[in-house]
Amino acid sequence: MNKKLLEPILKKMTIDLNKIREDRLKCLTWRDIKPKWEMIKNLPNLEDVRVELGDVIEIDSNLISKDDIFYIERVAKSLLPWRKGPFRLFNTIHIDSEWRSYIKYNIIEKHLDIEDRIVGDIGCNNGYYLFRMLEKNPKELIGFDPFALYYCQFKFINHFINSSIKYELLGVEHVEFYETKFDVLLCLGVLYHRQDPIGALKSLYKGLNWEGYLILDTFMIDGNDEVSLTPKDRYSKIPNIYFIPTINALKNWCYRAGFSRVEVLDIVPTTIDEQRKTEWIVGESLDSFLDKYDSSKTVEGYPAPKRVYIRAEKLKKKS
Repeated sequence: MNKKLLEPILKKMTIDLNKIREDRLKCLTWRDIKPKWEMIKNLPNLEDVRVELGDVIEIDSNLISKDDIFYIERVAKSLLPWRKGPFRLFNTIHIDSEWRSYIKYNIIEKHLDIEDRIVGDIGCNNGYYLFRMLEKNPKELIGFDPFALYYCQFKFINHFINSSIKYELLGVEHVEFYETKFDVLLCLGVLYHRQDPIGALKSLYKGLNWEGYLILDTFMIDGNDEVSLTPKDRYSKIPNIYFIPTINALKNWCYRAGFSRVEVLDIVPTTIDEQRKTEWIVGESLDSFLDKYDSSKTVEGYPAPKRVYIRAEKLKKKS
């Protein structure tokens, strides 16, 4: 189609995306979110802030009062549950998140060639992986996640880090319409929540520049057949898990979405060393999701959680 004929369509897409942004930001006025947002807006502005982007993201300052620390801890605890992390603030507040997210980051980190590249993290939660990637000097970091609480957690942490990371209250379905195309996309722990996994992969594919790549992890089941487990009701007590593929089925999904090359990076069972209950979450965690007599199964009798990490590339087809 002629580029001039496409302009009104592209403009409409941009306007629609802006309307979605406006609607999503209304979440900050919700009854359960508004008090948290007001507390975040009243965080102290500190000087001499030091940040270390290791397995535990550490934020510190010599110029902080006990009253400020007390208030910051109140804000952090108002933002429960903390799923991703951990974070340590001012050598006093240790946000011991449910997931030790550095275990996953250390798996993918060696596959991240992102210097001077535009990088998106789809389903970014509170931004832990985005913060970790800052030291790799990307051109731009953009996170997508539609959940208001995670947005607030990101704003809380970024108040002190003061990074240029952009956080969008958008989902995987919006990536293909986004104004910026990405060189690298992360999509970690999202695909099994999608009722249309191939549609989600297509959106990610369309959001990439040519020669760009996707790093994805998702639940998997063992076997060589090109099949997928579809839980009847819940999987590992999680209601919104729809499809858990074999690796060969996952590869086929990627090929159907348009990706040219799919590489398995790692296969890792989820353990209670990585995911566990702490005082910074509400409710149960992995040890309650598994059969108490057979940890190789979930409480529903399905295979226990195991994740496959893949790299899928968007390559121009040879003419």
